[in-house]
Amino acid sequence: MTRFFVFLATFSAIFFVVEFYGYLGIKQLTAKLTPRWRKIWRWSYWIPSLVSVALIVVLAIGSQQAIRSNQFGFFYFATGFIFLFLFPKLLFLVFHLLNDVVRLVLWAFRKLTKKKPAEPVDEGEVFESEKMTRFQFFNQVGLGAAALTFGATIYGITRGKYDFRILEEELYFPNLPEAFHGLKVVQISDAHLGSFLDNSFEEVNEALEKINALQPDLILFTGDLVNNFAEEALPWVNYFEKLNANLGKFSILGNHDYAEYVYDPNDELTLPMRTENMKQLEAIHAAMGFRLLKNEWVEVVKDGQAFNLIGIENWGRGRFSKHGDLEKAMTNLPANSFSLLLSHDPSHWEEQVMYKKNIDLTLSGHTHGAQFGLEAPMLHIKASPSPLFGYKRWGGLYQEGKQYLYVNRGFGFLGFPGRIGMPPEITSFKLFKS
Repeated sequence: MTRFFVFLATFSAIFFVVEFYGYLGIKQLTAKLTPRWRKIWRWSYWIPSLVSVALIVVLAIGSQQAIRSNQFGFFYFATGFIFLFLFPKLLFLVFHLLNDVVRLVLWAFRKLTKKKPAEPVDEGEVFESEKMTRFQFFNQVGLGAAALTFGATIYGITRGKYDFRILEEELYFPNLPEAFHGLKVVQISDAHLGSFLDNSFEEVNEALEKINALQPDLILFTGDLVNNFAEEALPWVNYFEKLNANLGKFSILGNHDYAEYVYDPNDELTLPMRTENMKQLEAIHAAMGFRLLKNEWVEVVKDGQAFNLIGIENWGRGRFSKHGDLEKAMTNLPANSFSLLLSHDPSHWEEQVMYKKNIDLTLSGHTHGAQFGLEAPMLHIKASPSPLFGYKRWGGLYQEGKQYLYVNRGFGFLGFPGRIGMPPEITSFKLFKS
């Protein structure tokens, strides 16, 4: 508890110093307004900050209890509010800093050259309209950027998380059996069904109908069906069981499926709860029509020919669970035949597959593309905060030698109740024999 209060005091001090610096920018921008509007703008700046700090404190104290009781409503309200108001303010603060840097450089230039400005500049005075425009340019741009970010965040929370997109890939392999030339594979990942708190059955069902409209031969789900508890998926069984694929539906587990963010995996007393939760989750996968692969491989057969489909349990670099056992999963695997691996965390591919195993294609998820970013393939723009969390390969197709990795950006959402510039994804592959 003492550590918590030390952290809270330190965080609050830094937070309010930064906030006060941003407030100075707002104060400068509103200097020419009437007293009433100056007051409105300045209170509008501080109130969201005070509410955000209060929400952070409440979350820090009660988040574990909320997670254990499977009550995410307040959690998502709090994270949504914080993202909605603090991110635009941070963006404005960056531009305000640029504004002050420019002014500092100009001041230093005058001092070094001993050049006097055309008109005296008193930092304490209210600038004339022309001078305000000159010196507050970055503040004004920052205010516009903050407004755009605020609008994008509202859209991301209300509609962006339902803006399901279908991304298509064509891949060629010399060892793909002839019978599978033109194979249609659909991948979905990271459903996090417990996050759809408003029971968004209509929106999710529309996405599932899009999958069926693709008429896939295979549907592959790459982990994180739930946030923590198997019961989160129960209302969705009737929807997911309607997914159709003539060669079958297969799935694996993700890090959230083990309930280890609720029950300490090192505590033997929680073992019965974890075991029961997993049994229920396995039953739900089966009820949805998925064959759950747990460190094993199966043959996918068509017209007397087959390829290997391998599925491992979660294995993630660093602090993430390492239930996956690739050696066990590949036991007695036919040599030199086409192999497709399902592995939730893309860091597993980097650590144990790339240049090490005879696996042609690996499908992963896990990163969500950080649920925030900017992608414009025509302009070769692909940006996300994911690399800051250790994921160099966080979304889309990657190739090393003859091996491919595809990272799905996720079907659902977690932590932040929306998606900004990183829509939920359904991936459609066509595999060809080259």
